[in-house]
Amino acid sequence: MPNSRRHLAPFAALSASYFAHIGFFNPYLPLWLKDLGLGIVAISLLTAVQSATRLVAPYAWGWLSDHTGERVKLLRFGATVALVVSCGLWIEGGFWWLAAVLGLMFLHTSAMMPMSEAAMAHLVSSGGAFDAKRYGRVRLWGSLGFLVTVFAAGAWFEHFGMGHFPAWTVLSLLAVVASVWWLPDLKEAVPAHEKKQPVLPILKKRSVQWFFATAFFHVLSHMGIYIFFSLYLDALGYSKTMIGLLWAVSVIVEIAWFFTQSRWLPRFSLTAWLVVCAAVAVLRMGVTASSAAVWPLLLLAQALHGLTFAAHHSVCIALLSHHFPGTLRGRGQALYAVLGYGLPGVLTGLAGGVLSARFGLVSVFWAALASGVLATLCAWQVWRLRHRSV
Repeated sequence: MPNSRRHLAPFAALSASYFAHIGFFNPYLPLWLKDLGLGIVAISLLTAVQSATRLVAPYAWGWLSDHTGERVKLLRFGATVALVVSCGLWIEGGFWWLAAVLGLMFLHTSAMMPMSEAAMAHLVSSGGAFDAKRYGRVRLWGSLGFLVTVFAAGAWFEHFGMGHFPAWTVLSLLAVVASVWWLPDLKEAVPAHEKKQPVLPILKKRSVQWFFATAFFHVLSHMGIYIFFSLYLDALGYSKTMIGLLWAVSVIVEIAWFFTQSRWLPRFSLTAWLVVCAAVAVLRMGVTASSAAVWPLLLLAQALHGLTFAAHHSVCIALLSHHFPGTLRGRGQALYAVLGYGLPGVLTGLAGGVLSARFGLVSVFWAALASGVLATLCAWQVWRLRHRSV
C-alpha cells in the first residue's frame, strides 16, 4: 500500500476523535464522580476500572487481530459496542452500576489505540524503519483532539455544571465510531508459517525486559497526573476553566513535539531518549508535588509534558516496532498497553486512593516522583545494554 496522505488521513481522524474523547473523559471523570457524591476511595476505584481492563483487553484484542488480520473490523465492532454501552451513564444506578458500565465500555475501547497503531505501522515506516516524521504528523491530530475537548469541556462544565458529562461521552464516542468506519476495510495477509510466531523468546531478552520495566515505572509516575491531577487542582481552589487550561498547556507542547520530532529524535539514540524523558519526569513530578499552588511553576511543569509523554511515547512506539515486527506487532503494542498502562493505572487507582485519603492528594505526586526515579534507573539499564552490545 503506498504511504500517501490519502491512506493516513483516516488514521489521523481516528486519532483525533479518540483522543478528543479521552481529552474530556479522563480529566473530568473524577470531577463528575465527585459531583455524584462519591468519596475519594470510590472515585479512585472507578477511575482505575479503565486500567484494570487494560490488563486483559489489549492483549486479547491484539492476539485476535494478529491471528485474523481483521484489525479494522475489530476496531469497528469495539467502537460501536462502547457507544451503545456508554448510554448507561445516564442511568443512576450507584457505584456498582457505574463500575459495570465503565468496565464494559473500557473493555471495548482500551485496545483501540494498540490495534490502530499496529494497523498503521506499515504506513509510518520507511524502508522497514520507523518514520518519526510521518508518525508524528498522524499522532499530533490526536493531541489536537485532546486539546479542543479538554479546554472546551472545562469551560462548559464551569458554566453548566457536570451534569452533561454522559452526553459528552456519547457524542465523542459517536465521532470515534464515524472515524473507524472511514478506515479502509483491509484485511492483512497472515501467512500460514507466521500464524504461530511465539512472543515468549522476545520477552526473554534482557533489553526487552528492561524496556517494559522503564515503561511501567514511567507511566506509573504519570498516572498520578491522569487520575488525580484534576481533583488535586480542584482541592487547591483552581477553577474548572483553569484546570482545562493547565491540561491544554501540556497538550500544546505535545503537539509541538509530534510536529517537530523528526528534527530532535536523531540527535540521540532511542535508548538515550528513554533516560532523558524519565529524568525530566522526576523534575515534573517534584514541581507538581511541591509547588502546585504557584501557578507559573505548575505551568512550567505541565510544559514538560512534551518530553515526559510525547517524546517518550514516540520512542516506545519506535522500539516496539523494532522488537515486535510483522505478525508480532499487535501483541507487542498490546503488551505495552498492559504493562505500560494497565498495571500502573490499577496500582495508582488503588494505592493513590489510600494515600490521598490518609495523607492528602499531594502524597500521590511524591510517590510519582519516586516512580520516576525508578523509571530513570531502568532506562539507564536499557541504554547500557544497547551500548555494551555495540
